[in-house]
Amino acid sequence: MPAFSLDPSQTAWCAELRDLAAERLRPLADKGEPGHVNRPLVAELGRLGLLERLFASGALDLCLMRESLAYACTEAETALALQGLGAHPVHAHGTRAQREHWLPRVAEGSAVAAFALSEPGAGSDAAALELRAEGDAAGDGDGDGEGESPAAEPDGPARWRLTGEKCWISNAPEADFYTVFARTTPGAGARGVTAFLVPADRPGLTGTGLDMLSPHPIGSLTFDAVPVTADDVLGEPDRGFRVAMGTLNLFRPSVGAFAVGMAQAALDATLAHTAERDAFGGKLRDLQTVAHQVAEMALRTEAARLMVYAAATAYDEKAPDVPGRAAMAKLLATETAQYVVDSAVQLHGARALRHGHLLEHLYREVRAPRIYEGASEVQRGIIAKELYKNMEAGQ
Repeated sequence: MPAFSLDPSQTAWCAELRDLAAERLRPLADKGEPGHVNRPLVAELGRLGLLERLFASGALDLCLMRESLAYACTEAETALALQGLGAHPVHAHGTRAQREHWLPRVAEGSAVAAFALSEPGAGSDAAALELRAEGDAAGDGDGDGEGESPAAEPDGPARWRLTGEKCWISNAPEADFYTVFARTTPGAGARGVTAFLVPADRPGLTGTGLDMLSPHPIGSLTFDAVPVTADDVLGEPDRGFRVAMGTLNLFRPSVGAFAVGMAQAALDATLAHTAERDAFGGKLRDLQTVAHQVAEMALRTEAARLMVYAAATAYDEKAPDVPGRAAMAKLLATETAQYVVDSAVQLHGARALRHGHLLEHLYREVRAPRIYEGASEVQRGIIAKELYKNMEAGQ
C-alpha cells in the first residue's frame, strides 16, 4: 500500500469538524446528564448531516469524522459512533422495510441505535453467545421481510422467542432499537448465531443501567421470551456472526481514530503547557527529558494515525487482509492513546487531575477503548490468526 496522506479537501473537512465540535457540539455535551443518552446532542449531529454521512461514506471518512470530533468533543464522537455501530447492520443487511423505517430516523437523530453482542459470559468470545432464539411452535415464520414497518408487536406470528441476557451494551437501556445477536442453533458455535432487529418496546424486553466509568449509558438487557419473526432477521438465519464481524471490521479502525483524536488533543495541550510553564530557571520544554517525552508522544500518535488510515483504506478497497489490519489499527491506536494521555498528565502535574481539566476528562475516556469491540488481547489473537492463515496459504 502506498504512503498515505490526506488531500486538501479532506484536511479542510477535518478542520471544519473540529470547529463544529467545539462551537456547536461541546456546549450540548456539557449540558448532558452522565449515564444517559444526550438526545439533543444526537439530534444536532443529525442536523449537521454527520449521521446521514455514516451510511453514505466509507471507512476512511468514518475515521476522519471520529478523529476530528474526538479532538474537541469525545461525547459527540461517541454518540455518532454508537449510532453507526447499532445501525450499520440494518444499513448493510436489513430488509427494505427495516431500512425505510429506521435509517431515516437514525440519520436525523430522532432514533437511538445500539449494538447488542456482549453477554455476561461471552464478551471477548463472541462465538460463545447464550442468548437463545427458540423456535415458537405457534409461529409460521412465513414473513418475507418486505412487509409493514416494525411495531411493538411483531407483524406476524413469532417464529422465535429470545430468552437470556445481554450486558455491557452501550446506549442500553435507552436505545429505541437494538441489533441483537442470538443463538438459533445450539452447539454450532459461530455458525449458529442469527442477527435480529429488535425494537425497544417489544414485549418481554427490559433493561437496567449500569454504573460505569462512562458519560454515555451502558446497561444490561433481559429478554423474557421476546417475540421475533422472519421480518426481524438481519441477513440470514444462522449467519449472524458474519453480520457482527463485518460490522466490527468496519468500526475497529475507527475506534483507533477515536483514540488518535484523544491522543492529539493531549499532545497539543502538552506542547502548549511545556512551552509556557516555568521550571528550573527556564521553560519545561528546555529540559531534555521533557522534550524527548513530547517527541515520543508525537511519534507514536502519528504512527497510530497512519495505521488507522491504512486500515480504513484497505477496507474501502475491499482488500483481503482487512481483519488483520483492522485489529492492528485498533490495538496500536488505543494502546498509544493510553500512553500519550498518561504522559500528558505526568508532564502537567497535579493540575491535570482536577475535575474539569481536559486531561482529567481524557484520562477517564481513554481507558475503555482498549476493552470494547474486542480487548487488546483479542486483537493480538486476531492478528496472529491472520498471520498464520496467510503463511499456510503461501502469501
